[in-house]
Amino acid sequence: MHKFKLYTDGAARGNPGPAGIGIVIQKGDQLLIEASAYIGKTTNNVAEYMALIRGLEEALLLGIKEIDCFVDSELLAKQIQGEYKVKNEGLVPLYHHLKELIKKFKAFNLSHTVREGNKQADKLANLGIDEYALKSSPLFS
Repeated sequence: MHKFKLYTDGAARGNPGPAGIGIVIQKGDQLLIEASAYIGKTTNNVAEYMALIRGLEEALLLGIKEIDCFVDSELLAKQIQGEYKVKNEGLVPLYHHLKELIKKFKAFNLSHTVREGNKQADKLANLGIDEYALKSSPLFS
């Protein structure tokens, strides 16, 4: 295990539908980054990829070179680990982008975790969708 941990999650309501991402970067028990964002209308799988991409980019900006990543998407984990082929054409460019980001780390580990092990990132992904929904609602309805 490395001292830096990245938890990511992507969520789409409707699949495809409004989507958000959530990332958490920790050093031991210390929280370094917590972020959520709305990423538009897309699928859950695209949101999962986008969350991991954003998380790795943030880690690189912090100068992190060794990281353990945790995702609750079994599909994403198995595609990155080479167990599953990437068949969806919409995921192919995201897959290649992720593989290039991974090469920038001296040590990289990706694990599939159950949703309960990824609660904060899941909450942040949904927050990204909720904040967008609030911003796009009329002030008086």
